[in-house]
Amino acid sequence: MRTHLLLHINGVRHRISGEQAFETLSRFLRYEQRATGTKIVCEEGDCGACTVLVGRRENGGLRYRPVNSCIQSLFQLDCTHVVTVEGLARGGELTPVQDAMVRCHGAQCGYCTPGFIMAMAGMYECTEHPDAKDVRGALTGNLCRCTGYESIIKAALEVEAQPRIEQLYPSAPILAEIAAADREPVEIGTFARPVDLESAIAFKAAHPDTVIVQGATDFGVWKTKRGFSPAAILSLDAVEGLGEIALDGNTLSVGGRVSLAQFESFVRDLVPALAEIMDRFGSPQIKNAGTLAGNIANASPIADTLPFLYVSGASLELTGLAGTRVVPLPEFYLGYKKLDLRADEIITRILIPLPKADETLRLYKISKRSHLDISTFTAAMLMRRTDGRIDSMRIAYGGVGPVVLRLKKTEEFLTGRPLALETFTAAGEIAREEIAPITDVRGSRELRLQLAENILCRFYYEAAR
Repeated sequence: MRTHLLLHINGVRHRISGEQAFETLSRFLRYEQRATGTKIVCEEGDCGACTVLVGRRENGGLRYRPVNSCIQSLFQLDCTHVVTVEGLARGGELTPVQDAMVRCHGAQCGYCTPGFIMAMAGMYECTEHPDAKDVRGALTGNLCRCTGYESIIKAALEVEAQPRIEQLYPSAPILAEIAAADREPVEIGTFARPVDLESAIAFKAAHPDTVIVQGATDFGVWKTKRGFSPAAILSLDAVEGLGEIALDGNTLSVGGRVSLAQFESFVRDLVPALAEIMDRFGSPQIKNAGTLAGNIANASPIADTLPFLYVSGASLELTGLAGTRVVPLPEFYLGYKKLDLRADEIITRILIPLPKADETLRLYKISKRSHLDISTFTAAMLMRRTDGRIDSMRIAYGGVGPVVLRLKKTEEFLTGRPLALETFTAAGEIAREEIAPITDVRGSRELRLQLAENILCRFYYEAAR
């Protein structure tokens, strides 16, 4: 049993224990390591100024991905290698991404610049010759208020021969240390990182108020903005099997710690409509950290993945001291932020039947911004039709009640009726009666009621073609 974390930063080994393990990575870098290139601005994962690359063991090497260091706690980074903007310039010589930002005048005040550079470096870890679309996607999570994005995008496109992190920091020495430590359970105060599912369940059972922290895209914000400090923290990082995603027949099996980025990549060709929603879901930094299970367990009625999971007939595999049980996703939610999850249970898998070839799927997200914004209203519709008639229909709305809602009465009305505008117009009136939206900062009750009607007509115009 280890009582310390093993963390490498820019090739240097660090042993972290005690209260320091609960510090955020950005503050540790700035105040303990004097690596002040990493900036703290929003401290909630929105602006990207704090972006670093985190390397984790994968397929016999280290795979580096950009994350927001302001909402990553050190205890999440056991057995990883973190590279900061200072770490790119080996021997004081700028790497191509840094040089391009200088040549293309990609910085004015410069506060956002390190985050942009690290996001670019992360892009070049997986894309050899990016185009403008690749660059815009990679820089989605980075904000600049004074330079203007044109020169920054130009800089990213002008980069030539950007070295991979493996070239800057050969992984063999780091991997040797990590491999020896990665299969050791860790406990530091109220934090536990077990290496098997049985130990994880036992810890959660012994600590009923445990919070599972995987990506920390919500937990990190609660911590920095609300001073949240749970009684116990459990990481599933070292538990084998929970990081797997696979297709078994027509059912997608997603492990409890599969990241949103992994999930998006896997479904891109399988469910294009879902991949489009995932593209708008969040920045690369957020999706590299957050998990599908976390999005589900957070129990937000406006979680972007839930409407699709509802209409697909997804279920959750929950594992605890008594064994494993499978719960249909709608039954998992007992009310606002109330879950059918026992104190000892962990979400080990999400089981998702994929839409069939003869089914039409449409997903909708209404928000004030197109990308990276909290939803005002969400919807999913899955229809099977024959010769202009609706054989079956599943509808789920988010943002219209304390939980995501299946519109059973509207579904019953549509089943067996002709695929016609009049049918969906009438269905919209029924949909209004099935929901109970409220007015909040994202939209009024009346707006959501109108959206509930209009979205059905929009679906008709798209599906009737």
